[in-house]
This record gives sequence, C-alpha cells and structure tokens, in this order.
Amino acid sequence: MDNQKSSSRSTTADWTVAGIVIRLIASAVVLAITAFLVPEFSISGIGPLVIAAIVLTVMDYLFVKLLGIEASPFGRGIVGFVSAAIILYLTQFFVPGYSITILSAIIGAIVYGIVTYLIPGGEAL
Repeated sequence: MDNQKSSSRSTTADWTVAGIVIRLIASAVVLAITAFLVPEFSISGIGPLVIAAIVLTVMDYLFVKLLGIEASPFGRGIVGFVSAAIILYLTQFFVPGYSITILSAIIGAIVYGIVTYLIPGGEAL
C-alpha cells in the first residue's frame, strides 16, 4: 500500500522543470532509437526529432493530468500500451517530417517501452 502511494507521488513529482527537461532529452533519444528500429516510422532530421519529443512530452503530460493515465507501454498494462501507441500516431499531425502508420505506432509502442526500460533511469520516463 505504501509503495502505491510512493509511486503515485513520484510520478507527480517528476513534472518539475528539471524533470520535464530530462524527460524531453530522454524522450528524444528513445524516439530516435525507436524510429530507427521500426519500419514505416520515420523522422526526417534533428529538428523534427526535437519537436516530436516536445509534442510527445506534452501529450504524455496531458494524458497524465487530464485522464490520470500514464502513457507507458509497460507502466499501466494494456491501457498504457494503447495510450503510447495513440500518442506516437497522433504526433505526426503536429510535426512535419514525422510519419508513422497505425501498425508502426503499435510496434513502436512496444519498442519504445523496451528501449525505455533498458536505458538507465528509463523507468522514470
């Protein structure tokens, strides 16, 4: 029970300015790796990558704040997985130079979750 309370507090505490900047940088790195590994998922340069990382961070923040859903493929089970796939897919409508198919968004959510899990400190993403 205490772990649940501690876990929910740490999720809220991560949304400081420093936490958002760290999340943004880590998100850009993980997103670049994911785009490299997933077919039919492309980001045409560093500019679109940075903008996509910002959009992903903002959309994740909105999901957490408005819906109470953490968009992590492994953090919240199927709901988190579906949320992550939706966020990856919707990002293309806000970022020129970022394109992804629905199937690639689903595969990308899995890859994004695995890469996030494997990098040091990735559980905090």
